[in-house]
Amino acid sequence: MPTDNSHRTERLQAYSHAAAPQGAPPGSCWGLDHTPAVIETVTEQILVSPEILAEDGSVESAARYRTETRQEIIQPRQELRFETPCFPELSVEFLETLQRALIARGYYDGAITAQLDPKTERAIRAFQQSFGLDSRILSLDAARRLGLSAIDLSQF
Repeated sequence: MPTDNSHRTERLQAYSHAAAPQGAPPGSCWGLDHTPAVIETVTEQILVSPEILAEDGSVESAARYRTETRQEIIQPRQELRFETPCFPELSVEFLETLQRALIARGYYDGAITAQLDPKTERAIRAFQQSFGLDSRILSLDAARRLGLSAIDLSQF
């Protein structure tokens, strides 16, 4: 069974240079996450034999059906790659401020722990879903929206 330290290491590896796409700015950090496939169960009634009607219009033999059930992939699994704050930025102070910012916006109701624990990650996911990113990994865009990371003014 993994230790708390191995979970912390795994969580923090999401904020590294390793996931950077080709052509990413030097020194930038990237998160790599996946959304699950969306699968729908479809159930259909298939006609085995039609009803048989008598000459007077009454039903001599009712129609018979069989049920078929299958699963269809509605949306395939997707890879999400996006810029994140780099690991050194994820200090105790940064994580405490992140949790406070999520509390202020109604996404987090836990204690200020300065940990990227499951409750904090659920809050990060909920916040990011509000602008179209479904990931537990904090994006640089989300950190900027929360006032935690500087905005690159060279883009303006």
